[in-house]
Amino acid sequence: MNKRFLVMLPLLFAVLFATAQNSEVEKMLKSIKAVNSFEKIEKKDTARQYYLMKINQLLDPSNPAAGTFEQRVMLGHRGYDRPVVVVTEGYAGDYAFSNPNYMEELTKIMDANILFVEYRYFSGSTPEPCDWQYLTVLNSMTDYHNIITSFKPFYKAKWASTGISKGGSTSIYFRAHFPEDLDVSVPYVGPLSCAVEDGRHESFLEMVASKAERDVIRGYQTEMFERKERMMPLFDAYCLEKGYIFRVPTSTIYDLLVLEYQFSMWQWGTPVSTIPALDSDDKTLFDYFVKMCGPDYFAAENKIGSFFVQAVKDFGYYGYNIEPFHKYVNAEEIEGYLKRVLLPEEFADVKFDDSTFRFTTDYYTENDPKMLLIYGEVDPWTASGITWLRDRNKENIKVYIQPGGSHRTRILNMPDDMRDEILEQLNEWMQYK
Repeated sequence: MNKRFLVMLPLLFAVLFATAQNSEVEKMLKSIKAVNSFEKIEKKDTARQYYLMKINQLLDPSNPAAGTFEQRVMLGHRGYDRPVVVVTEGYAGDYAFSNPNYMEELTKIMDANILFVEYRYFSGSTPEPCDWQYLTVLNSMTDYHNIITSFKPFYKAKWASTGISKGGSTSIYFRAHFPEDLDVSVPYVGPLSCAVEDGRHESFLEMVASKAERDVIRGYQTEMFERKERMMPLFDAYCLEKGYIFRVPTSTIYDLLVLEYQFSMWQWGTPVSTIPALDSDDKTLFDYFVKMCGPDYFAAENKIGSFFVQAVKDFGYYGYNIEPFHKYVNAEEIEGYLKRVLLPEEFADVKFDDSTFRFTTDYYTENDPKMLLIYGEVDPWTASGITWLRDRNKENIKVYIQPGGSHRTRILNMPDDMRDEILEQLNEWMQYK
């Protein structure tokens, strides 16, 4: 027999096996009624077959006559006998769909299948026309329920949900609305906000970490207010060069960014040692400022506009403590900034619906699903997290707060003992080994 043929034989078998697997997965996708279309996508992770799908969803689950839209979902198929991780992304999914190196932490830990779901009204999952009345937490949770219901007949192992930030909140909401859909939930750094300006973040930031660190941050903010008159020409030129358009004067945007700076520093765990000396020249302080707090965040057109719509409707957000800076800022220009600065006038009279907050809070007060809640100690979003469940004598709900951790807190960067405890509990519940 030809030696070259013998060398090539294992490769041929591998190709045939992969082709058969692809064919089997595609056969499954074709059989799922909700899947409108799909395409195979390539990732560096060769252990899974990846497909980007468009799922048909009702705009209003309580009223089919309202019409439908297509929601983008990525499947990473590892095996029908492996667990499934549903990533409840809170925003657009482009970064996961297009990045060949994308890998979600829980999927990697459990060597699981992954269903990554882009949130409705973001990027390729935006209805046409875009009727904002259907962007609600409840409607969004029904999207996830429909997807899980469609795939569950094929994947018989354990199911978990996970998400980061707004995706973590989505995982929290989802478990409350459809508790039987999942075996375990692992939300990361997810808030549960009670109002458009929740109110808990301001007091959190007055107590976070050490007084010395807080004083350094406040000193920088004060310096930027003191130098505002000198900074505004630099700021205006920068915004003009970038083409940013705002709904309010740039002087108000400047004030908002100085206030936002404190939140941003703690959210991302940026060391105060990175702050330039306060006697630095204007350009040094300014360059650092726009690097840390980009003005595009408050621009009239931005990539997360759909989030701000939902924030004023039923998701909630945060406000700023202006008391330490009352001599520099006009309270009327700052209070209620979300509607005036980040949203068009059509949302001016929208009233926040706190029923989702109340429903979710009641659910976790009265129930005890298997859940691992991950938070960072200095992350301002922890202020509005559901960490209070630690004190409710829950057997299954477990809260882990990484010492000194920020919004970047993950299982694998936890302290060793905390990480090992989480992994042991996760394996006991999900049975992935």
